[in-house]
Amino acid sequence: MYEVVGWQSPELEATVGRGLGAFGVPEPKTLEAWARENFYLSKESSYVEQNWVPWPFQRAILACIGNDDIRDLDFMKSARVGYTKMLLAAIGYFAEHKRRNQVLWQPTDGDSDEFVKTELDTMLRDVKVMERAMPAHVSRNKDNTLAQKKFLGCLLHTRGGTAARAYRRISVDVAYLDELDAFLRDIDKEGSPDILARKRVEGATFPKFVTGSTPKLGGFSLIEDRYNAADERFAYAIPCPECGGFHKLAWGKKDDTTGFKWVDGDPATVRHLCPHCSALIDQGQYLAVADLGRWQNVDGSMTIDFDGVFRNGAGQVVTPPAHIAFHVWTAYSPAVNWASIVQDFMEAYEKAQSGDITKLKAFTNTTLGETWALDVEKTEADTLKDRAEPYKFDTVPMGGLQLLAGCDTQPNRIELTVWAYGRGCEKWLVDHEVCYGNPEEDQVWEDVAEYLFDKEFAHASGKRLKIYASAIDTGGHNTQAVYNFVQTSAQKGHRIFAVKGRSGREKHIKDGASKVDIDWRGKKRKKGMILWQVGTNLAKDLIYGRLQITRPGPGYVHFSKDASDEFFKQMAGEARVERATAGGRESRWTALRKRVEAWDCTVYTVWLETHLELGKKKAVYWEQLEALVQPAIVDLFAGPMTIEEPAPVVVPQAPAKQEPAAAPVAKPADQPRRTGSSGFASDDWMGRGFS
Repeated sequence: MYEVVGWQSPELEATVGRGLGAFGVPEPKTLEAWARENFYLSKESSYVEQNWVPWPFQRAILACIGNDDIRDLDFMKSARVGYTKMLLAAIGYFAEHKRRNQVLWQPTDGDSDEFVKTELDTMLRDVKVMERAMPAHVSRNKDNTLAQKKFLGCLLHTRGGTAARAYRRISVDVAYLDELDAFLRDIDKEGSPDILARKRVEGATFPKFVTGSTPKLGGFSLIEDRYNAADERFAYAIPCPECGGFHKLAWGKKDDTTGFKWVDGDPATVRHLCPHCSALIDQGQYLAVADLGRWQNVDGSMTIDFDGVFRNGAGQVVTPPAHIAFHVWTAYSPAVNWASIVQDFMEAYEKAQSGDITKLKAFTNTTLGETWALDVEKTEADTLKDRAEPYKFDTVPMGGLQLLAGCDTQPNRIELTVWAYGRGCEKWLVDHEVCYGNPEEDQVWEDVAEYLFDKEFAHASGKRLKIYASAIDTGGHNTQAVYNFVQTSAQKGHRIFAVKGRSGREKHIKDGASKVDIDWRGKKRKKGMILWQVGTNLAKDLIYGRLQITRPGPGYVHFSKDASDEFFKQMAGEARVERATAGGRESRWTALRKRVEAWDCTVYTVWLETHLELGKKKAVYWEQLEALVQPAIVDLFAGPMTIEEPAPVVVPQAPAKQEPAAAPVAKPADQPRRTGSSGFASDDWMGRGFS
């Protein structure tokens, strides 16, 4: 303008520059370079607010996400490896630098809204180059909502993935599925979420489809399916400080020639064993060579440099595959101490020793980034019968201190199973009773009440015990009759609970509660009866795990030889198998025979155990029970029991707040090794010392 008319205006120059900028083509830049230059860690979603420097293993992943030759990229991961930050950097890069339409699906609408508020909006605010890419980012504007962000020349859609309609009417260049294994496997009976989402990029010039997730149950993991279907699968390999041989970080097992090793149960001694030269390296040595690492496929015939260049075994540059997958776990993260990983494993293993595999499952999924699968999914009746012990029904052996009863309602009877609990939730089968009669009639309930509230059981010490608490199933055709019995009994001061199984996506054995009593106006009574939900799959997993324990002690399950063959068949009458459900195919405990009442009754006692928090009781609680129930040492099998006639012992539940700290319990010097068919119940899993 100045050259033509001799007049200059900075304001006009800036305005024209902004207008023409929309038609300009920026200098080509990789996602990894863009992130290093522009990305910022916001204080709301990071431990430290600062400019972002990608970790060594993240750099090639970023480069591959931004590579137009790669169409599908899957990321099977643990927690704490920075996947969310890489996802946010990719969104910013494709919006600001390449101006491509994008869509991000989260498992639910709530997850999507939370991601936008806590992650996406803070990124748009703090990454300065996004201001010019999205003028409306700081204002309440129709172009800036929870469901859509409008940038210069492109759009970003953010949606929950629970309904098929969330995948319609979208045509984009880049699609992301975050936490894929948390999605339903079949969306409104129209197919899996990855197939529905992949359709949204099929018409793009440079289609890009990215999925990432922490895996869950083996055989039902969507991210594992995609990982296995990739053209090539990559792991991050580092050079050994001793021999220079490249190898990935592995968790490993006792006899493996690579993986984590430590001495005498001390997490601080953890080292990683090189598979090439057997050198043991610590975390400091790993961090020192991490920048020299590379991604390589299973057989080492293909590698990826930091800048995303693919090479063959001879080092020659090759065209990248169209579909690749990465696996990375917590040990690679500079933010996580290796000793803490070992400590988490040891705590999870200790819980598994008593049959509770939930922590070990979480460790496998969220720390190792691997799917979880039970080694054996069915218990054999003959195996349980063979371990039965020669004590009589209606008697409580030494160690049993508190009686819990589970009740199952059938159209012509009510079945009751009584278990005695001791330290560490070791339990003894005390009785299995059947009260015949129509649950709609009073007589059968009178029999049940007499059994649950009046019956006394002879303890090996000479004391007599009553049932401390009971849970009764409300399912079936007699729900209201059960409600009436429970409410009437509770009003008389008895400790009894109405329960109902919830199979499927339960989150806990104690899976919630609701009021079920209503008044004449149809409103719930404030002090009405409570119906407790039982997470049956989780309770059965716990029982199954305990049945794998092969020696008496915490979690061990004792059976009496008085139990019938039918009882043992019922205890082994279910298996965890794959089933078709409304949400797709899932793994659930499924009956293999018509009658499994003994198994169900045991599930309800496990709910009682969880509700009463017996697994969390300190040593002083059990010491008080022992002093009350079995003050003298008596051997049940040494000779005939002499039963005294004191008043029945009703065992109180010690208030949690008044419990003093438990004294440390000395472990025997020489304990027999725990063996069994299940991996999580054997010492082999724990023996990783390298001394």
